[in-house]
Amino acid sequence: QLQLVESGGALVQAGGSLRLSCAASGRFFSMYVMAWFRQAPGKEREFVAGINRNGGRTSYVDSVRGRVTISRDNAENTVLLQMNSLKPEDTAVYYCAAVNKFTIIDVPNVYDYWGQGTQVTVSS
Repeated sequence: QLQLVESGGALVQAGGSLRLSCAASGRFFSMYVMAWFRQAPGKEREFVAGINRNGGRTSYVDSVRGRVTISRDNAENTVLLQMNSLKPEDTAVYYCAAVNKFTIIDVPNVYDYWGQGTQVTVSS
């Protein structure tokens, strides 16, 4: 069992930066692929970024690549999402998710554990 709690969401102006944090409690955090998804009103939940078990491999959706960095600290059971050059289209609720797999998967239905979400709003 893994519990995930996100934090760091806020209202920012376009061009600004935010760092989202996901704190995990439970056992064997390092055995989970971790990912960030987002969901805007009226839209489906979208994969943003993922990181494999040891942090050696990452994956990003094309719309954020070059602006967003995912990282993890297995000693601290945390996952971070550093977002720069934010755009109004980045506005969404951002969710942290975990799945006990070896590879990063960009499909939300396979993830077993989810946080409650944190709101990111980017004003133009």
